[in-house]
Amino acid sequence: MTKTAIIIGGTGLTGTRLLKILLTSDIYDRVISLVRSDIKISHPKLEQYVVDFDNPESYESLIEGNDMFCCLGTTIKKAGSQSAFQKVDLEYPVQLAKVAATNGVKQFSMISSLGANPNSGNFYLRTKGKCEEELRKLGFQSTSIFRPSLLVGNRKEFRLREKIGEILMRLLSIFMIGGLRKYRAIKVQTVAYVMYQIAQKNTVGYHIYESDEIEKIASV
Repeated sequence: MTKTAIIIGGTGLTGTRLLKILLTSDIYDRVISLVRSDIKISHPKLEQYVVDFDNPESYESLIEGNDMFCCLGTTIKKAGSQSAFQKVDLEYPVQLAKVAATNGVKQFSMISSLGANPNSGNFYLRTKGKCEEELRKLGFQSTSIFRPSLLVGNRKEFRLREKIGEILMRLLSIFMIGGLRKYRAIKVQTVAYVMYQIAQKNTVGYHIYESDEIEKIASV
């Protein structure tokens, strides 16, 4: 049986890889991508819609399918303020998920962050944790939360601090064993691949996949 996938954030670092996987998969005959601005991608399966994430009415009727993948994410620096960051990493995903649940989408998968915790003293991790907490309340057949460590991949924009962190993490990875394995840097291709794979397992309930578990699943 073929299915319909819905992807949010298909222009980002991980979302770009996931979108390619969905389009080449035999499982999905339709891939609906909701974007804020038009991107020049053409594929027989792809249905791309430019929407206003601040206005749910602009996308409510478009979210219809089997599996929804949310790869939305930004940084406080890029967003410009904590409130703007919170809108992208908390408010938008939760509102989109609510619409999806109402419209009968069975599975919801989202990229979060290692260390996400609604009670964290770190604003970034606290926001991610609050988002996870809200998603847990929704009535999906399956909710999958992916918490990668530092993502390694070719970004569209150069971020010096992240590049330095990536190099350091790669050097230190050899020493990260046992309980420290989940802090190893992880490739975006790995995260995208596992998000796709988990969606095909038709799991039931709310599941969190830490970075080391994502690596383990990818290696099977």
